[in-house]
Amino acid sequence: MPEHSPPQRRWSQLIRTFRDLGWDVDVVAPVAHAPAGRRTLSRKAAGRAFRTAPGRYGEHVRRAPYLWHRTTRLGRFADQCFSAAGSIPAGLMGPKPDVVIATVPSLPILGAGYAVARLRGVPFVADMRDAWPDIARDARIVQGSAKSLVERIIVAIQERADLVVTVTLGFAATLRERGIKNVATISNGIDTSARELLPPPPAEADRLEVLYLGNHGESQRLETIIRAAALAGDTVRLSMVGHGVQRRALMALAKALEAPVEFYDPAQGTAAVMDFYRRADTCVVSLRDDWKSFETTIPSKTYEVLAVGRHVTGIVLGEARTIIEEAKAGDIVPSDPAAIAALWKELAADRSRLLTGSSGRDWVEANANVEALGRSYAVLLATVASEHRSAS
Repeated sequence: MPEHSPPQRRWSQLIRTFRDLGWDVDVVAPVAHAPAGRRTLSRKAAGRAFRTAPGRYGEHVRRAPYLWHRTTRLGRFADQCFSAAGSIPAGLMGPKPDVVIATVPSLPILGAGYAVARLRGVPFVADMRDAWPDIARDARIVQGSAKSLVERIIVAIQERADLVVTVTLGFAATLRERGIKNVATISNGIDTSARELLPPPPAEADRLEVLYLGNHGESQRLETIIRAAALAGDTVRLSMVGHGVQRRALMALAKALEAPVEFYDPAQGTAAVMDFYRRADTCVVSLRDDWKSFETTIPSKTYEVLAVGRHVTGIVLGEARTIIEEAKAGDIVPSDPAAIAALWKELAADRSRLLTGSSGRDWVEANANVEALGRSYAVLLATVASEHRSAS
């Protein structure tokens, strides 16, 4: 698939393992239109609605229609609802599967996946990449009575799913506390064979090269690091690579503060991504600290930064903080511009602190190996399908 996003990367890795096991895999995904909200690739590359094309590993990719939209929260949600509705007939077109999986954070696809599973009479697995409905509550995505209704719908689907898969142990524990019994954890991971361990950054440099590569959304609170860069001044240069609903506002803020920040479009392909990592001294992994749901959330980019051996500026809580500390891969700093700027100045003055060696990569290979994760997921799916057949 031509998309480049955490869900696509996660499922490309898992599908490769499933195909290696000899499984047939049908994928239902919207016509490729990220990040601009409209189709920018050729019709052949992006796919056509309700048409099927072969994927990279021999899977069958059937496209659902999309809704042209602006890159705003409301625009994306409307598009997600439209594509989820189109995913139901697309999911009914292929051969009957043994199990249906819906991967979230696109909330509407959770309902679409559940509907397809029930219409086809097969088990349903909810792959919860984020802590829903907790994030909806923290982000105030919906208000008033609608808020409680949306939360009840999400919880009701989770309760009725044959299996709920989380990417963190903390969110799995939260779901179990709510009485949801069939919960398992398959974390995100990284294929270290596709990410080289980079040589250390230079021992001397005129300034600290700071990199943020990822989504420019509300969850990351990236205005904090832009303000930090402004405070640090000539000591640093911050490179912001990616897209998201906050990107224009962040660019305007950087301009107003005259901060040493450079913005780049999303990096396409491994070589382009590695070029950004190669020139970085430290990489930012950030989640806002005023949403309780993020105490059980791990940014997927964490594993990639650890795998390439770059120092991490960690502005995170909970499990994500624990991973960075266990891996001895960087520094944890509060979500405060002055504190972040102070850390960057310290790193610029003592560049030996940037030398994390292979400790981060070693942690990833021991705890987030994609092949092992894929095989564990396959065991869960085989068990769910077998139990369903026995019950039938």
